[in-house]
Amino acid sequence: MITLLWIIGGLLALLAISWVLRKLAQVVSGNKPLFRDMPLAVAFGYVLGVVVLAFGVWLWFQPNAVFFRWFVQGLAISVVTAYAFRLLGRTIGTKATKKAFRQMPLTASFGFLVILIYAICAIFAGVLAPYGQAEVFQNVNVLPGGNPATGGDPAHLLGTDQIGRDLLTRLIYGAQNTVGIAFATVCLAFLVGGSLGFLAAVFGGWLDNILSRIVDVLMAIPSLIFALLLMTIASAWAGSQQWLLTVYMVLIIALIDSTRVFRLARAVGQSIVVMDYIEAAKLRGEGLGYLIFREILPNATAPLLAELGLRFCFVFLTISALSFLGIGIQPPLADWGTMVRDLAQFINFAAFSPLAAALPLMAAGAIALLTVAVNFVVDWMLHKSSGLKE
Repeated sequence: MITLLWIIGGLLALLAISWVLRKLAQVVSGNKPLFRDMPLAVAFGYVLGVVVLAFGVWLWFQPNAVFFRWFVQGLAISVVTAYAFRLLGRTIGTKATKKAFRQMPLTASFGFLVILIYAICAIFAGVLAPYGQAEVFQNVNVLPGGNPATGGDPAHLLGTDQIGRDLLTRLIYGAQNTVGIAFATVCLAFLVGGSLGFLAAVFGGWLDNILSRIVDVLMAIPSLIFALLLMTIASAWAGSQQWLLTVYMVLIIALIDSTRVFRLARAVGQSIVVMDYIEAAKLRGEGLGYLIFREILPNATAPLLAELGLRFCFVFLTISALSFLGIGIQPPLADWGTMVRDLAQFINFAAFSPLAAALPLMAAGAIALLTVAVNFVVDWMLHKSSGLKE
């Protein structure tokens, strides 16, 4: 209660300071329009920004603010790298790619760069990884950095886990397993949901009613709880065959997410089938395949691509959550959700050894970074497809 009162009092004090500074600026500047027409909320935003910046500078020099300094440094490196990548894309490539890089904001450039790095790691994991993903070493709980004086090992730059597996190797293979399986799941979900959605939109009638009611029932169940229930049953079916559990996971998540894709494909398809060019194609005697693949699908590409990015994020996070709970991707396959679960206890040592606490944060950061990157790209794609201008 006392903390809440302090927060409210501090905000009121900043609001009063903002009003005073705005009045002072109006007097000093001779009541220029910039300060005369400035709302109090805008002045409060400027003052709050200065306070936050000052607090950040103060926090930077605190000896225990290790994670804050890492975050600021990572943010600065990300901005510089994204700017360099966008500049490179504007000078190298085809005419279409150069135009795209000239139009995209810095956030989308950063997203494309992160997705490209993850794709390279996933495709060439066997070449980039220094060891095998199931290889176990004698040195356990080695800290990141490779410095023996701080508990590191030059042979394991990002350290090892509690049973001696190299974390750099498992992060790279995690991109192949977690991201690869998520991408395959999303493609399957779009194949099933999109096909059924377009069929419901074209035929309508009893087929549309049956499919829509089935989808309504499936969507009424919370997706994560439904996935946990089905994965528990699948665990009993798979038995000791761990690879079979991964196959079941792909099918289950694809089934659950195909319901969302169905709703979008059906809505988009229904708005397209009433167009004049669809009626003209029907009068020409075109078949169902021509209508879906030559008429409906090309006009539904933009919203479906945007939904593909969003669905990928949800599927990716669902797989990581299931792996964290122990019923997702199974050992010896490397997975970021499993890595977070196995290394979570090291968070307790954050106050004493930031490097030890960094062990689970690397896998969690890999999950968060890809999610943010995909959302940046999807946001830009939605902006482009909407036809809005800067």
